[in-house]
Amino acid sequence: MGVSVLPRLDPLAPDECLERLRATSVGRLAVVVGGQPLVFPVNFAVWNRQVVFRTGDGTKLHGAAGRRVAFEIDGIDPMYHEGWSVLVVGIAHEETDPARIHELEALPLTPWAGASAHWMRIRGGAITGRRITHVAANAGTTDRGER
Repeated sequence: MGVSVLPRLDPLAPDECLERLRATSVGRLAVVVGGQPLVFPVNFAVWNRQVVFRTGDGTKLHGAAGRRVAFEIDGIDPMYHEGWSVLVVGIAHEETDPARIHELEALPLTPWAGASAHWMRIRGGAITGRRITHVAANAGTTDRGER
């Protein structure tokens, strides 16, 4: 009787999703502009369970402000074909309240591409995640461990 390795896909708990978001600084923002889906890498921080990023005038601002967006981070181990993914779906809002912007300025968030005057928050949506791992299974057994 041999041992086989089977893929296993498990959901990540909400707290684990937030932990992974807080431990990561670059993700991908997905927007739809002119009927076309577009994906942009952005550096970000987490504030009050919300993804926060900065952007300048342009496509990201136009495609995100006041609209439904998706945001994703992931980690991959290509050698073992394992990894995880966290997805945030919500409405992107431009923050314009000076008091709140003052709070956001304390976040570890520095734009990589220069001046980015617009603070954006993704709120009101879902934060979900999944992890794929591989587990050993004895050949000749059912998934209940019976022969």
